[in-house]
Amino acid sequence: MKFLDHLEEWLVTFLMGAATLIIFVAVVHRYAAGLPIPGLQDWLLSLSMSWAQELTIIMFVWMCKFGAAYGVRTGIHVGVDVLINRMNDKMRGKFIIFGLCAGAVFTGIVAALASGFVWDNGAHYAWLKILGLPLDGVPEGPTTPDLEWPTWMVYSAVPLGSSLMCFRFLQVMVSFIKTGELPHHDHGHVDGLEEEMAKPPVDLNPYGMQDNLHPDETPDSEGGTK
Repeated sequence: MKFLDHLEEWLVTFLMGAATLIIFVAVVHRYAAGLPIPGLQDWLLSLSMSWAQELTIIMFVWMCKFGAAYGVRTGIHVGVDVLINRMNDKMRGKFIIFGLCAGAVFTGIVAALASGFVWDNGAHYAWLKILGLPLDGVPEGPTTPDLEWPTWMVYSAVPLGSSLMCFRFLQVMVSFIKTGELPHHDHGHVDGLEEEMAKPPVDLNPYGMQDNLHPDETPDSEGGTK
Protein backbone atom coordinates (compact mmCIF):
# COMPACT_ATOMS: atom_id res chain seq x y z
CA MET A 1 0.00 0.00 0.00
CA LYS A 2 2.86 2.37 0.72
CA PHE A 3 4.10 2.03 -2.85
CA LEU A 4 0.64 2.81 -4.21
CA ASP A 5 0.35 5.80 -1.88
CA HIS A 6 3.71 7.18 -2.99
CA LEU A 7 2.97 6.49 -6.66
CA GLU A 8 -0.30 8.40 -6.32
CA GLU A 9 1.44 11.38 -4.72
CA TRP A 10 4.34 11.36 -7.20
CA LEU A 11 1.97 11.24 -10.17
CA VAL A 12 -0.15 14.16 -8.95
CA THR A 13 2.95 16.19 -8.05
CA PHE A 14 4.62 15.51 -11.39
CA LEU A 15 1.52 16.36 -13.43
CA MET A 16 0.93 19.58 -11.53
CA GLY A 17 4.54 20.71 -11.74
CA ALA A 18 5.00 19.73 -15.38
CA ALA A 19 1.76 21.39 -16.47
CA THR A 20 2.73 24.61 -14.67
CA LEU A 21 6.15 24.58 -16.31
CA ILE A 22 4.71 23.98 -19.79
CA ILE A 23 2.24 26.86 -19.38
CA PHE A 24 5.04 29.16 -18.20
CA VAL A 25 7.26 28.26 -21.17
CA ALA A 26 4.36 28.70 -23.61
CA VAL A 27 3.51 32.16 -22.25
CA VAL A 28 7.15 33.28 -22.31
CA HIS A 29 7.48 31.96 -25.88
CA ARG A 30 4.38 33.84 -27.00
CA TYR A 31 5.51 37.19 -25.65
CA ALA A 32 9.19 36.79 -26.51
CA ALA A 33 8.29 35.88 -30.11
CA GLY A 34 6.68 39.30 -30.46
CA LEU A 35 9.87 41.16 -29.62
CA PRO A 36 11.64 42.50 -32.73
CA ILE A 37 15.01 40.97 -31.90
CA PRO A 38 16.91 39.87 -35.02
CA GLY A 39 17.68 36.19 -35.07
CA LEU A 40 15.91 35.41 -31.79
CA GLN A 41 12.47 36.31 -33.11
CA ASP A 42 12.89 34.16 -36.22
CA TRP A 43 14.08 31.24 -34.12
CA LEU A 44 11.17 31.54 -31.67
CA LEU A 45 8.64 31.79 -34.50
CA SER A 46 10.05 28.59 -35.97
CA LEU A 47 9.15 26.77 -32.72
CA SER A 48 5.55 25.63 -32.55
CA MET A 49 3.96 25.63 -29.09
CA SER A 50 0.42 24.95 -30.31
CA TRP A 51 0.47 21.61 -28.53
CA ALA A 52 1.08 23.15 -25.09
CA GLN A 53 -2.54 24.01 -24.31
CA GLU A 54 -3.82 20.58 -25.28
CA LEU A 55 -1.13 18.79 -23.29
CA THR A 56 -1.73 20.84 -20.16
CA ILE A 57 -5.47 20.17 -20.36
CA ILE A 58 -4.77 16.44 -20.59
CA MET A 59 -2.35 16.61 -17.67
CA PHE A 60 -4.80 18.53 -15.49
CA VAL A 61 -7.55 15.98 -16.26
CA TRP A 62 -5.29 13.15 -15.14
CA MET A 63 -4.19 15.15 -12.11
CA CYS A 64 -7.79 15.81 -11.06
CA LYS A 65 -8.84 12.17 -11.37
CA PHE A 66 -5.95 10.83 -9.34
CA GLY A 67 -6.05 13.82 -7.01
CA ALA A 68 -9.66 12.92 -6.20
CA ALA A 69 -8.53 9.45 -5.12
CA TYR A 70 -5.79 11.02 -3.01
CA GLY A 71 -8.44 13.25 -1.44
CA VAL A 72 -10.52 10.25 -0.37
CA ARG A 73 -7.50 8.60 1.23
CA THR A 74 -6.41 11.68 3.16
CA GLY A 75 -9.84 13.10 3.98
CA ILE A 76 -9.40 16.46 2.26
CA HIS A 77 -12.73 16.40 0.42
CA VAL A 78 -15.21 18.90 1.80
CA GLY A 79 -18.35 17.36 3.28
CA VAL A 80 -21.42 18.54 5.19
CA ASP A 81 -21.51 16.44 8.37
CA VAL A 82 -23.27 18.75 10.84
CA LEU A 83 -26.33 16.49 11.13
CA ILE A 84 -24.34 13.25 11.23
CA ASN A 85 -22.07 14.52 14.00
CA ARG A 86 -25.15 15.21 16.18
CA MET A 87 -26.15 11.53 16.09
CA ASN A 88 -25.07 8.94 18.60
CA ASP A 89 -21.98 6.91 17.76
CA LYS A 90 -23.87 3.84 16.56
CA MET A 91 -26.17 5.70 14.19
CA ARG A 92 -23.36 7.96 13.02
CA GLY A 93 -21.24 4.94 12.14
CA LYS A 94 -24.04 3.45 10.04
CA PHE A 95 -24.47 6.64 8.03
CA ILE A 96 -20.72 6.97 7.48
CA ILE A 97 -20.49 3.39 6.22
CA PHE A 98 -23.50 3.98 3.97
CA GLY A 99 -21.87 7.12 2.55
CA LEU A 100 -18.58 5.33 1.88
CA CYS A 101 -20.44 2.43 0.24
CA ALA A 102 -22.37 4.88 -1.93
CA GLY A 103 -19.13 6.54 -3.00
CA ALA A 104 -17.58 3.17 -3.84
CA VAL A 105 -20.64 2.07 -5.85
CA PHE A 106 -20.83 5.35 -7.77
CA THR A 107 -17.13 5.46 -8.67
CA GLY A 108 -17.23 1.75 -9.51
CA ILE A 109 -20.11 2.33 -11.96
CA VAL A 110 -18.27 5.28 -13.52
CA ALA A 111 -15.13 3.15 -13.88
CA ALA A 112 -17.06 0.32 -15.55
CA LEU A 113 -18.88 2.60 -17.99
CA ALA A 114 -15.71 4.52 -18.79
CA SER A 115 -13.80 1.28 -19.39
CA GLY A 116 -16.33 0.25 -22.01
CA PHE A 117 -16.14 3.66 -23.65
CA VAL A 118 -12.33 3.60 -23.76
CA TRP A 119 -12.35 0.04 -25.11
CA ASP A 120 -14.69 0.95 -27.97
CA ASN A 121 -12.89 4.24 -28.63
CA GLY A 122 -9.66 2.65 -29.81
CA ALA A 123 -8.22 0.59 -26.95
CA HIS A 124 -9.60 -2.61 -28.51
CA TYR A 125 -7.83 -1.81 -31.78
CA ALA A 126 -4.58 -0.93 -29.99
CA TRP A 127 -4.44 -4.17 -28.02
CA LEU A 128 -5.26 -6.30 -31.06
CA LYS A 129 -2.50 -4.54 -32.95
CA ILE A 130 0.00 -5.09 -30.13
CA LEU A 131 -0.87 -8.78 -29.93
CA GLY A 132 -0.74 -9.16 -33.71
CA LEU A 133 -4.36 -10.30 -33.99
CA PRO A 134 -6.74 -9.55 -36.90
CA LEU A 135 -8.15 -6.03 -36.94
CA ASP A 136 -11.13 -6.66 -39.21
CA GLY A 137 -14.07 -4.40 -38.38
CA VAL A 138 -12.42 -2.92 -35.27
CA PRO A 139 -12.33 0.92 -35.38
CA GLU A 140 -8.94 2.52 -34.84
CA GLY A 141 -10.45 5.42 -32.91
CA PRO A 142 -9.89 9.17 -33.21
CA THR A 143 -6.81 11.14 -32.24
CA THR A 144 -6.34 14.48 -30.49
CA PRO A 145 -6.18 17.58 -32.76
CA ASP A 146 -2.70 18.91 -31.89
CA LEU A 147 -0.68 16.07 -30.42
CA GLU A 148 -2.43 13.43 -32.56
CA TRP A 149 -2.46 11.00 -29.65
CA PRO A 150 -5.12 8.26 -29.57
CA THR A 151 -7.99 9.65 -27.55
CA TRP A 152 -8.46 6.36 -25.71
CA MET A 153 -5.13 7.01 -23.97
CA VAL A 154 -6.36 10.40 -22.80
CA TYR A 155 -9.76 9.09 -21.70
CA SER A 156 -8.10 6.26 -19.75
CA ALA A 157 -7.76 8.74 -16.88
CA VAL A 158 -11.47 8.27 -16.14
CA PRO A 159 -11.58 4.47 -15.63
CA LEU A 160 -8.16 4.37 -13.94
CA GLY A 161 -8.81 7.30 -11.64
CA SER A 162 -12.35 6.18 -10.81
CA SER A 163 -11.17 2.64 -10.08
CA LEU A 164 -8.53 3.97 -7.70
CA MET A 165 -11.11 6.24 -6.09
CA CYS A 166 -13.46 3.26 -5.62
CA PHE A 167 -10.62 1.34 -3.99
CA ARG A 168 -9.90 4.26 -1.66
CA PHE A 169 -13.54 4.43 -0.57
CA LEU A 170 -13.45 0.72 0.29
CA GLN A 171 -10.08 1.15 2.03
CA VAL A 172 -11.39 3.99 4.19
CA MET A 173 -14.57 2.03 4.96
CA VAL A 174 -12.63 -1.04 6.12
CA SER A 175 -10.35 1.15 8.24
CA PHE A 176 -13.37 2.89 9.79
CA ILE A 177 -15.03 -0.43 10.65
CA LYS A 178 -11.82 -1.59 12.36
CA THR A 179 -10.80 1.60 14.16
CA GLY A 180 -13.88 3.85 14.13
CA GLU A 181 -11.79 6.70 12.73
CA LEU A 182 -11.86 8.53 9.42
CA PRO A 183 -8.91 10.19 7.69
CA HIS A 184 -8.91 13.83 8.67
CA HIS A 185 -7.06 16.75 7.19
CA ASP A 186 -6.70 20.03 9.00
CA HIS A 187 -7.14 22.70 6.33
CA GLY A 188 -5.51 25.25 8.61
CA HIS A 189 -2.39 23.14 9.03
CA VAL A 190 0.84 24.35 7.46
CA ASP A 191 3.70 21.87 7.36
CA GLY A 192 6.59 23.03 9.48
CA LEU A 193 4.67 25.83 11.20
CA GLU A 194 3.96 23.88 14.39
CA GLU A 195 7.59 22.85 14.64
CA GLU A 196 8.71 26.47 14.44
CA MET A 197 6.13 27.59 17.00
CA ALA A 198 7.11 24.79 19.34
CA LYS A 199 10.65 26.07 19.65
CA PRO A 200 11.31 28.12 22.81
CA PRO A 201 11.39 31.84 22.11
CA VAL A 202 14.81 33.41 21.92
CA ASP A 203 15.33 36.30 24.30
CA LEU A 204 17.14 38.88 22.25
CA ASN A 205 18.85 41.38 24.47
CA PRO A 206 19.85 44.42 22.38
CA TYR A 207 22.27 45.47 25.11
CA GLY A 208 24.13 42.20 24.80
CA MET A 209 25.02 42.60 21.14
CA GLN A 210 28.75 42.76 20.59
CA ASP A 211 28.62 45.33 17.80
CA ASN A 212 30.04 48.42 19.57
CA LEU A 213 26.69 50.15 19.05
CA HIS A 214 24.79 48.95 22.12
CA PRO A 215 25.99 49.15 25.73
CA ASP A 216 26.86 45.84 27.33
CA GLU A 217 25.25 45.54 30.78
CA THR A 218 27.27 42.53 31.84
CA PRO A 219 29.09 43.32 35.14
CA ASP A 220 32.78 43.92 34.94
CA SER A 221 35.40 42.98 37.50
CA GLU A 222 34.83 46.23 39.47
CA GLY A 223 31.07 45.68 39.85
CA GLY A 224 30.03 48.11 37.15
CA THR A 225 28.81 47.53 33.66
CA LYS A 226 30.70 47.60 30.45
